[in-house]
Amino acid sequence: MGVQVTEVQKALKGASYPARRDDLVQLAQSNGAGGDVVDALRGTDADSFDSPADVMKAVQGALGAD
Repeated sequence: MGVQVTEVQKALKGASYPARRDDLVQLAQSNGAGGDVVDALRGTDADSFDSPADVMKAVQGALGAD
């Protein structure tokens, strides 16, 4: 099963952009994100993101259908 959009949004609550991937991973962990969300963020090819939309594009392969 994939990662849901709402899970990613909750995990990244409070993020400031532009943001580095490692910073977003740490934020997701501190926000209590599940391992699947953290793994999806870690697995992105980009080192940094300019907006939440950029993050969603990067993790879309891990996103499941609602």
